[in-house]
Amino acid sequence: MNKFKFIALSTTIAIIVMLLAGNLLAQRNQLNNLMRQIPQTTIAKAKTNPSMVKIARLHYSGGGDWYWGRSAIPNMLKYAYENSDMLIDTIEHEIKINDPELFKYPFLFATGHGLISFESDEIERLRLYLSSGGFLFVNDSYGMEKTFLKEMAKIFPEREIVELPFDHPLYHSFYDFPNGPPKIHEHDNKAPRGYAVIINGKAVVYFLVESDIGDGWEDAVVHNDPEDKRTESFRMGLNLLTYALLY
Repeated sequence: MNKFKFIALSTTIAIIVMLLAGNLLAQRNQLNNLMRQIPQTTIAKAKTNPSMVKIARLHYSGGGDWYWGRSAIPNMLKYAYENSDMLIDTIEHEIKINDPELFKYPFLFATGHGLISFESDEIERLRLYLSSGGFLFVNDSYGMEKTFLKEMAKIFPEREIVELPFDHPLYHSFYDFPNGPPKIHEHDNKAPRGYAVIINGKAVVYFLVESDIGDGWEDAVVHNDPEDKRTESFRMGLNLLTYALLY
């Protein structure tokens, strides 16, 4: 090889190495800056167990606005993460009933207004999911009661949908709610009610009416709920997670 070509090639390689080293140093500094912004409690939890429990919003096929309240779940998961020892993934996931990944989510959240319905294949798969240990929390934003109870009767025709008594463990799993579910958002001037489907002694579906804790989970500016009401809604949410995952 020509001496000058060799020198030119060597110079080029040296420049590339210097650029790569500079990029790596910049990336390392950027990563260090990001790590400094993460609370040490968060880092400690992640190091303890990277396999965090993932919660999913249920994207049901028929009826209402399943996507309602986009800030609700992230806020609730953040509250649960910071106020309990449960290793909760604070990122909201979305899942359809027939998605192959459904059984990776032990807790499903559904909400909406008015109509909610499931296709025949969704009914069978949701039945299997719930019978296998999964948990479904349905927050009635308004007007879902009639259609949801009808759909539940299709999924579990052999089981009665019962209103949970106030001494049920779900109302005492983390915080005490001696009077049952809290009243967060007013709809029809009726008392809140929590319905459930019980399998082998455990509630696998919890349907909350005339309470709307999902409103309390949303950013404060969305509904302007008083802070004490928002706290009640988060506490009830933590009860649901505790009961579903640990009981």
